[in-house]
Amino acid sequence: MRTVLRAALAIAAKDLRIETRNRTAMLTAGAFAILVQLVFVFARPPGEVSLSLLAPSVLWITFALAGLVVLNRAFLLEREQAAIEGILLAPVSRMALFWGKWLANAVLVVAVLTLAFPLWLLFFNVAPSTSLLGVYGLAVLAALGFTGAGTLFAAMTARTRYAELLLPVLLLPFLIPPIFAGASGSIRLLQERPFDEVAGWLRILVMYDVAFLATASLLFPFVVDE
Repeated sequence: MRTVLRAALAIAAKDLRIETRNRTAMLTAGAFAILVQLVFVFARPPGEVSLSLLAPSVLWITFALAGLVVLNRAFLLEREQAAIEGILLAPVSRMALFWGKWLANAVLVVAVLTLAFPLWLLFFNVAPSTSLLGVYGLAVLAALGFTGAGTLFAAMTARTRYAELLLPVLLLPFLIPPIFAGASGSIRLLQERPFDEVAGWLRILVMYDVAFLATASLLFPFVVDE
């Protein structure tokens, strides 16, 4: 187990070092997140839909779409340089490869969320309060699960010619549960409703994370060996 953890951390550190040098995924996803929010701000009918009512849904749509941009690059370098074959030949557990790629993807998605969150507060006139910490926490929790599913599907489509098109098609249906649960919980948090009304949505996100991380880690070795 210690060997798997050490290998996973090494793979995650490698991916994060590459991203720190070129910043392609972060800049692309960050710019995309800003543009999505601006589209919602200026496209809404003035006076018909208030920004405060629109804010929770926009946050989660922005989060999901920006996360897709990050996940689209999960195996891009390995595919372009044919490096994935070299990684698979290394004496490293396939599960370590999954956990390393997942950890790097989760860190990048949370970093994009952290960048977009203050702009969301500004664009949608969200009043500062302690409930925002809960909203941010829900988003981070959702990121853990959907990056697990995204890492699996990114590996599945990495060797295909249309990976950038296939990944969103495969992953978007699996984004519906965390988006729905997260948006519903966020609405109640921003309205300062009792915690009992949020607890159910929180449990859904936790179960989603456990189910998808466990399933993805078990299926990943079969996916990359095909």
